[in-house]
Amino acid sequence: MRSDVVGSLLRPDYLKEARRRLAAGELGAAGFKQVEDRAVNEAIDLQLQAGMDVVSDGEMRRYAFYGHFVDAVEGFDKYGGWAIPFRDEQGSELVLQRPVVVSPLKRRRHLCAEEFIYLRAKTNRPAKATLINAQQAAAYYDPERSKSAYATIEPYLADVVSILRAEVEELIRLGCSYIQLDAPQYAGLLDPAIREGYRRRGNDPDELLARCIVIAGLGGATFALHICRGNNQSRFYASGDYGPIAAKVFRETRFDRFLVEYDDARSGGFEPLRHVPDDRVVVLGLVTTKGPALEAKSDLKRRIGEAEKYVPLERLALSPQCGFASTEAGNRVTAADQAAKLRLVAETAAEVWASY
Repeated sequence: MRSDVVGSLLRPDYLKEARRRLAAGELGAAGFKQVEDRAVNEAIDLQLQAGMDVVSDGEMRRYAFYGHFVDAVEGFDKYGGWAIPFRDEQGSELVLQRPVVVSPLKRRRHLCAEEFIYLRAKTNRPAKATLINAQQAAAYYDPERSKSAYATIEPYLADVVSILRAEVEELIRLGCSYIQLDAPQYAGLLDPAIREGYRRRGNDPDELLARCIVIAGLGGATFALHICRGNNQSRFYASGDYGPIAAKVFRETRFDRFLVEYDDARSGGFEPLRHVPDDRVVVLGLVTTKGPALEAKSDLKRRIGEAEKYVPLERLALSPQCGFASTEAGNRVTAADQAAKLRLVAETAAEVWASY
């Protein structure tokens, strides 16, 4: 699996319109499923035509990368949580309202089993299922708004981990061989300003890592962890290299693959990769999804060579740095840009690892 995909792809306009009509009561559930299926089919075809080794369903059935959790689990106020600012290099800012837990969690349905079953039937390539990790869900706990449901964050996280583990077990039972946990919230533990904010609120940022691991003792699939610095309509919310979390995340967890963001200067250098154990794979996110400019293949190969100083080539792979649409609105790229970038990833990977 040398050319990998993080997960989300741009939602077509007809899918966005169908979701609006569903919410307005103008379209029934059965009709909406047909529209979703069409969008997933097109997402799969796009990845296959690009030559990707790994295929996702594009997260077409989600309003955001975390939507599978919020929609499948009772207990959240969908837009009532604390707002998080995303910004771009020009200083433009966008605020996203997060969910917040307001009642005890109760799973209404499986989180992403439907997504995987449909994807599995449409391709013979490795089919990836994506889940949020517990640290992302930890951000949906508010000491005031959530205390009537959970007096402290610990019992809330216990329920989150229980739900996530049950979903992982179901995915493995269904034959899923590649499961990715998305952990952009870890980026808050990279950015010095955000780390200090955690401390001011009484949370040790390093302790947050230790209590949000959910795959210990599980087997039967390749497990991946994706860490980026926020991705919403081509904006980010954190900066900093992987140094503050490298030893704990890379060395002390049992993920088989680490999908790491390295598309710009905010990501820092490859030095923290020296902490990756000898039996793990690093997927270099060198191709940006935040802008339309297409990277030069020669530059990608040069940067892969730089990463080889810390991880040998046989344990490296290539991907975009994040999804193209972590939220339904999508990044500021076109469908043609997206297709070109996927082809670039696949072609570069095929050339670099031709002898493997």
